[in-house]
Amino acid sequence: MKLLLHICCARCVIYPLERLKTNYEVIGYYFNPNIHPTTEYILRGEALKSYLEKEKIPLLIGEYNPRIHLEIALDSLENRCESCYLLRLKETVRKAKDLGIDYFSTTLLVSPYQNHTRIKEIGEELAKEEDIKFYYEDFRIGWHSSQRIADELNIYKQKYCGCIFSEYERFERKVKRFTSLG
Repeated sequence: MKLLLHICCARCVIYPLERLKTNYEVIGYYFNPNIHPTTEYILRGEALKSYLEKEKIPLLIGEYNPRIHLEIALDSLENRCESCYLLRLKETVRKAKDLGIDYFSTTLLVSPYQNHTRIKEIGEELAKEEDIKFYYEDFRIGWHSSQRIADELNIYKQKYCGCIFSEYERFERKVKRFTSLG
């Protein structure tokens, strides 16, 4: 059985991949138009490509056009994360169907920083709408071990979710202190 796995980065794929590859022929899919700036997108992609080559897992790389993400995020800033999940999972489903793959999942399910419940709901909704199977597992249990292994392997470590808004939130207090100095 083949499974198309949406992957946000190399550090997050470690545990889900170990769980999935025993029962599925996993094909990685790097579709992340949310990642900003482009240099960050490339760094994450190169780290992922290198890791998956060592694991002998094929990787497909989707179109990178940050405008796609910015348009949906700016349309609803309060729900930008949910819109981003939907964007990436919809594209994963489309790609899986184009390739004749019956299952899909996402490494977003490993992160303790993402809205796990909403990711699961979106995956299940898309599965029902598009007649494809969504593989759900709460991968968060393996997040810490993934990070430890990634550190041991010296895998690139990003410092924010990926979008321009999460990057800003990372520095928001520093920016406010700076601007208050006049």
